[in-house]
Amino acid sequence: MRAAWQCASLLLGYPDDQLLGHLPVLRETVAQLPAPVGEPLGRVVRTIETAVDAGELDALQKRYVDTFDYTRRCAPYLTYFAHGDTRKRGMALVQFKQAYRRAGVEIGDDELPDHLSVVLEFGATVDLEAALKLVLDHRDGLEVLRLALLDRGVPWADVLVGVCATLPELDGDEQTAVARLIAQGPPAEDVGLAPYEIDPRLNPHPHEDPTVEDLVTTLQGGRS
Repeated sequence: MRAAWQCASLLLGYPDDQLLGHLPVLRETVAQLPAPVGEPLGRVVRTIETAVDAGELDALQKRYVDTFDYTRRCAPYLTYFAHGDTRKRGMALVQFKQAYRRAGVEIGDDELPDHLSVVLEFGATVDLEAALKLVLDHRDGLEVLRLALLDRGVPWADVLVGVCATLPELDGDEQTAVARLIAQGPPAEDVGLAPYEIDPRLNPHPHEDPTVEDLVTTLQGGRS
């Protein structure tokens, strides 16, 4: 799991020269991972390499920014999906910082501790057990992010597919929590923010608003 999370953490980063320098090692490492994890991560590596070879890295970088910086439902922050930009999220972020601090890691003020890349890096290099607890405690948000990226059709969806393949299957309560987040969106106190868009593939009746039960039924049919 550590190797998979390290690769995923890097592949979720902005595709700059530093990431490009890691591609040979990433390609070799993901090839040795179990297929459900390594294959989706390998597709991300190949997408980046193809963009470089075709002289289209600028376009890939723009797509990255459009996805993660300007699309609310693709925000790579684990606490955002349950708490939005509320005071409750602030308390949740403190829990992340405390987990890091107990392991001897201090997070600078220039990055939020619930960024998925940060959590995965922490698990891969410092304390896997503590990081796994953070991820599982926010599993519903992770799954919402995975579905949002798949719906958007961006290559980084495969990073989430790979990460989720390292985790236990969703149980019934977790499926319900994911479906409720998709259907209801951020907390009501987030004035002015509408619920998350519904992935059309999750709605068995596309001309009607899906119920939580509809979404759970679809989630039970598969995670990818």
